[in-house]
Amino acid sequence: MTQHFRRFVIFAEMRTGSNLLEATLNAIKRVTCFGEAFNPYMMGWPDKDELKGITMAEREADPHRLLAAIFDKPNHLPGFRYFHDHDPRVFDAIIEDRSCAKIVLTRNPVDSYVSTALARATNQWKLNETETPIPAAVRFDGAEFRQAVGAIEEFQLRVMHRLQVTGQAAFWLGYEDLRDAEVMTGLLHWLGRTDLDRVEPASDQVPQNPRELSEKVENFDEMAAELARLDPFMLRRIPNFEPRKGPAVPSFLGSEAGRGLVFMPVKGGPTGSVTGWLRRIGPVAEDFNQASLRQWKRQHVGHRSFTVLRHPLLRAWRAFESLIGGRNAELRDLMRRIHRVPLPPDQDLAGLDQGRKAELLAAFLDFLRRNLNGQTTLPTSPGWASQSELLAGFARFGAPDMVLREADLPRDLSWLAASAGIGAAADFPGPDAFPDFLDDQDLRAAAKKAYLRDYVAFGFAARP
Repeated sequence: MTQHFRRFVIFAEMRTGSNLLEATLNAIKRVTCFGEAFNPYMMGWPDKDELKGITMAEREADPHRLLAAIFDKPNHLPGFRYFHDHDPRVFDAIIEDRSCAKIVLTRNPVDSYVSTALARATNQWKLNETETPIPAAVRFDGAEFRQAVGAIEEFQLRVMHRLQVTGQAAFWLGYEDLRDAEVMTGLLHWLGRTDLDRVEPASDQVPQNPRELSEKVENFDEMAAELARLDPFMLRRIPNFEPRKGPAVPSFLGSEAGRGLVFMPVKGGPTGSVTGWLRRIGPVAEDFNQASLRQWKRQHVGHRSFTVLRHPLLRAWRAFESLIGGRNAELRDLMRRIHRVPLPPDQDLAGLDQGRKAELLAAFLDFLRRNLNGQTTLPTSPGWASQSELLAGFARFGAPDMVLREADLPRDLSWLAASAGIGAAADFPGPDAFPDFLDDQDLRAAAKKAYLRDYVAFGFAARP
């Protein structure tokens, strides 16, 4: 057997056909795909909390131990599937390993999005020939779609760039390739298994939703109108999408008042109150992509762009509130089991008193410190990422003219409006209200440990 690679990784995403590809590979002798080995919520496959004798807690402490265990398989071709939201700590080791074959699997992002929504609605993630698909239809959420595609696109552009920089090539697959025996044979030959005359795709899985999109999406016409705002020629391959770094450009708002204002919101900041102020001073344009925003700027000579920073402790509190009050039950469970944030059962969260919230926030801040230092399985969420990093993402498209602070908005927004030729701007109501216990000295110290970069970069005081 002539083998060019000693291992492999499949860069894919949810509902791209990665389960089918894994099944095809696992049917080949001396080839093993270990599922989503670095998915923060499981070990390879659902309901598994151990892989290669390593527990989730042990993987959390040292993910490279699991990476070495997976790859330690002599006379074998081992690998795993890696998605954009899997443990970022192993990415560099994977991408720089020239003996690790890189397989990139993509699918039309609209099909992937709808398929994911249907799987969540029915809890049916795989289908074999003996099972009956659960009929369902879902609603298309344009904002959610743009956010999901933006995150995946950013990751795949990163993969493509790193491969170019290191002089490596990947084997690119589309969803429709997975049932093509000739393509699967070519893949195995590329991996070095030239001893195989023909590789048949796995037959134990069938398409779950072979209906037309109009039958699977309740608001199909609304979805079509939303997608019409995007360039359809960019929808085939996610890596060819126009880059949107940091918070996606579609989250930006353009006020038509005066010469124009562009608000570039930092997730977790005072977005709601600033958006309300913008709407009170005039019409607001939204749902931008990079091309349409550039065109808007050309049409608004003299415009001003701005973003608003929030004190790191207050922003961490908003992220914590979202954690305990949102629909992300899986994330809460992971915090309890792996990340040392001892949240009570979900049914008890609504009854937490202020003292208990302060204790849990302290544990959450310790998690944030580790997460921002690249010491956890979970990728850094935009809702709690450092504002320094988010502004660096803005700068890759266009840095804001002005970086304002939430506490100073009643004064600074009037000046900002005047600089854009807006004569009589609406008053700003003032900063959002926060609980008094956030002034606790220990919480202030924990926030500074987690967000030291922001404190230094933006001069935040210890007290919000």
